[in-house]
Amino acid sequence: MTNYAQTMTRDHELGGGAAMTAIAAMIAALFAGSTVLTPLYVIYKQDFGFSQITLTLVYAVYVVGNLAALLLFGRLSDAIGRRPAALAAMAVAIVSALFFLFAQNVVWLDVARILSGLGIGVGAGTGTAWLSELIEGEDKSRAATIATSTNFIGLGVGALVSGLLAEYEPWPLRLVFAVYLAVLVLITLTIWRTRETVARPGRLSDVSIEPRLSVPASIRAGFVAPALTGFGAMALVGFYAALAPSILAQQLHVTNHAEAGGLFFELSIVAAITIVVTTWLSSRSTLLAALALMIPAVALVVAAQVYASMVLMIVATAVCGAAAALGYRGGLQVVNQIAPADRRAEVVSAFFICCFCGNALPVIGIGVLSNWTNPTMASLAFAGMITLFSLVALAFGAKFAR
Repeated sequence: MTNYAQTMTRDHELGGGAAMTAIAAMIAALFAGSTVLTPLYVIYKQDFGFSQITLTLVYAVYVVGNLAALLLFGRLSDAIGRRPAALAAMAVAIVSALFFLFAQNVVWLDVARILSGLGIGVGAGTGTAWLSELIEGEDKSRAATIATSTNFIGLGVGALVSGLLAEYEPWPLRLVFAVYLAVLVLITLTIWRTRETVARPGRLSDVSIEPRLSVPASIRAGFVAPALTGFGAMALVGFYAALAPSILAQQLHVTNHAEAGGLFFELSIVAAITIVVTTWLSSRSTLLAALALMIPAVALVVAAQVYASMVLMIVATAVCGAAAALGYRGGLQVVNQIAPADRRAEVVSAFFICCFCGNALPVIGIGVLSNWTNPTMASLAFAGMITLFSLVALAFGAKFAR
């Protein structure tokens, strides 16, 4: 009877292409949750009556969840299995969406953002490892390509759908999260049926939550270029996710929420396409190309604000999307290559922390500067920081990132 039940369970599990599609959908859906707010920040700012600094803090607090996932639960799926860890991540995402749906003030938004970051941190790592194990053959780079491209697709679709619903349908702060909840539940049911790849999953009590983070002295000089590149790449994404709608409304006089969501959708789709079509580039070439693109990218963003030009903003967004994609992928590839095999997880974790800090800290700085000066001066300071980091990283990359 037991053998019959086990056979029936295996027969009803998703494997192969269906399993990979389910996991890719999970990654995309989790990341979509982080940008659903992008077109809504302006509405929340008006309805809840908070400042630009508070807006940037609501965006940045998401990183608290990311860091908790990375430092405390990074090895969760290795211990208990891919499917249980993925289901836990989806459960956290569902709770996050419920907080958004019933949000009454900024505290609700902060809690929802932290939970969203936690779910993404656990789910993305689990999903990437799961894809790698489902792909037949020795070439596992395909798993990273699928994971990173669906990451950006999810980010873009989340912002676009949110903007469309906020602009053209009723209840702009409620309807989108009701739709998002339905999508999460559907994907959770699919993940529940997806084949497990960990042969002998353990128990939750076996999971160590002791943080481990370091960069060996022998590779620290070589680590500078990918770390700064990852910081800059995610800073560009954070700038658009948190601040682009406010810039469109205040300086370009574009108040359509669908256009705000569409702008971030453009950045994300350009990034996803860039990841797929540049797989032939070496890791070092990818990293250096990203650094070279970052400087004109931020210059175009500032120019779009100075001249109040939507055309320039669209061009700037495309360049930023390509730079962010190349910087994230190239930095991660270089780190994987220079890290000692027995300490690779620690070094990669250090790289991700640089990315998370890049995603949050510059956004907070821009919010503070916007209150002291004006949005254009704040963006100019942001452009100066990205340019400086790019030049330093180019110098280190040319010498050490081999």
